[in-house]
Parts: sequence; structure tokens; C-alpha cells
Amino acid sequence: METPLVNEHRAALAHLAEYHGCLLPEKFSDLLSEYRAAKETVAIFDTNWYAIFSLSGPDRVRYLNAVVSNDIKSVGEAYGTRALLLNPQGHILAELEVYALAEKLLVRTHASVRERTFATLDKYIIMDDVTLEDLTDQLGSFAVEGPQAGTVVAQACGLALEGFSEFANAGLPIDGVPCHLIRRSRFGGHGAEIIAPREHLGLLWHSMHARVHAAHGASIGMTALNALRLEAGIPWFPDDFNDTVIPHEAALEATHVSFTKGCYTGQEIVERVRSRGHVNRRRVSLKFSSLDPPAPLTRLRAKDVEDKEVGIITSVAFSPKAATAIGMGYVRREYNAAGSILEFDGGTATVAS
Repeated sequence: METPLVNEHRAALAHLAEYHGCLLPEKFSDLLSEYRAAKETVAIFDTNWYAIFSLSGPDRVRYLNAVVSNDIKSVGEAYGTRALLLNPQGHILAELEVYALAEKLLVRTHASVRERTFATLDKYIIMDDVTLEDLTDQLGSFAVEGPQAGTVVAQACGLALEGFSEFANAGLPIDGVPCHLIRRSRFGGHGAEIIAPREHLGLLWHSMHARVHAAHGASIGMTALNALRLEAGIPWFPDDFNDTVIPHEAALEATHVSFTKGCYTGQEIVERVRSRGHVNRRRVSLKFSSLDPPAPLTRLRAKDVEDKEVGIITSVAFSPKAATAIGMGYVRREYNAAGSILEFDGGTATVAS
């Protein structure tokens, strides 16, 4: 799947790479320049790794609330939340972002699980008055984030981001194009994401890029974005959680799960784990001893027991802030306390959190 902004990125001489089946810009210049733009002024970046669905009909909220892990009924119009789509064994089939619009729910998930997620959602529509549509080929998105993002957004549409909570959204025109603007942070800063018709996305990218450039910001690619989000401790689907883990192992129970909403697929497992009080492994942040990141899926070993595997690395990046490689992974509970030091071929990994 190609980003609909591929021609704009090629014209800018960006280096493109595939990320879980999505062709996206890896970098526009160099890591440090892009990193500084994001931290000091403002960055603009492509977010077209999403599949986008809509749910319409009078039963849409009740239906989706009965299927996913978070409380959809409590999401008021113009707000949103994150949730998980689980199988009966509690494993994570997909991460969902759900936004309540006036006449429908807009649902985003990773494009790599587009077909499976659509089929799973469709399967559960039996007696419900709900229409499920795949809008992926009609819509696209990009984001701006950084200290000057609020200024850039206000110039584009007159909206003050400071009055918006995370995942709040508004339908409004930008440069004459009807858009949905979402208050959204990808690395813990001030940010917004714009969802718009694909045929107008290039025009919007160019006009927003001009505003970003005027604020001394820059386009950034996936390499810089990966470093920024790992520094902020933000996991990505499917790198850091997927259908091999359950929500408590992925440390998502506080952000993606409601324990008061009632039944949904996989709830029995989620409740059983909560009552037990722990899981045998847990997602943690890692700091490596080497500047060069080890490869994802590298195995981690305990220092006190020769050749005993106790964890696995899921994602990595070089961190300008830490001046070394950082990442995420899963480590058994006996070894995942902050400060624990693990070994891998080529160096050590310290559990950061």
C-alpha cells in the first residue's frame, strides 16, 4: 500500500521504505535535523499507515461497545478513544482509534490488518442496524507536532489546539477542503492530525508544509518519528503489541481497556488476568549499551543464569536524547524491574521502565 503522498515525497527527494506493507518516507534529510525540528519548532509527517472504516446506523455505538475493549458509549460527539479488538483468548487482533462524529463512528486501525479487522467487525453484525464501510481508499492523513504546532494549526483553520483534549476532533475546512482535525500526539508533544479526501491530500500537505517551513520546522520521516515515540515510551502496533500478546502483557490496560463497561470478546481473559494480579511477561522500555541498535526480535538473556532467555526486543532506534540506542521489548517478570540489566549478543540492555 502506497501513501497517497508518495509523489510529494519523491519530489522532495525523501527516502521511502516499507513499514508493515505501507510505503512511507523513511527520512527527508538526517535524523538529528528532523529530531531537532520536532523538539524545538514543529514537524510535519505522513500518517498513512491506517485503514479507515466507518460505522453508521442507530445501533453503531451499542454494537461496537459490545465488541471492543474500551467504553465506546461514554465517548461523546467530537471526541475519541483507543480500544483493542481481541480474540476469545484475549490476544490483540488490532488497535483501534474510534472517533464519534455526528452521524457515524470513524474507526482507524493499522493497514496491515485491514482485511482481518474489517472481516471481524463485519462478522459480529447480526441483528444490529449498523452499516460498516471501508473508507481507506477515499481518505488520507498527515500530522503536525511540536512546540509551534498550535500556531501552525491556528494559521491554517483558526482553531486553538489548547482548547482541545487528546482525541477531540472537529470537522472544518482547511484551504477550502472539508477535513477532520484531531488533537493527537505521537511523541508526547502538542500535535494535531488532519484526515481529508485523498484527492486533496497533496494540496493540503503542500500548504501545511509551507506554514511549517515558515515556522522553521521540517518534514520528518519514520526514522525520526520512531526515535521520538520510543523516547516518550509510546508503543506501536504491530511492532510492540500484536496477536502474540494480551493487553496486560502489552501494558495497555490503563489506556485501551475499560473494566466497568460490561461484556466484549476476550473480556473473560482480561478479567482473569486482572484478578490474578500479574502476567509472566511485560512490555518495558530498554536502554542499550551500544550506539547501534540491536535488531528487533533479538533475544535477551539473564546475567545470572547462563544462556537463559528471559525476553525479546520488539522495536529499536538511536535516541539523540539518550545518546545511545533505546527500544522496547518483553521481559519475564522476574527480570523486568527498572534497572535490571540483561544481555544480548553484542551488548547489554537496561530495563528503563
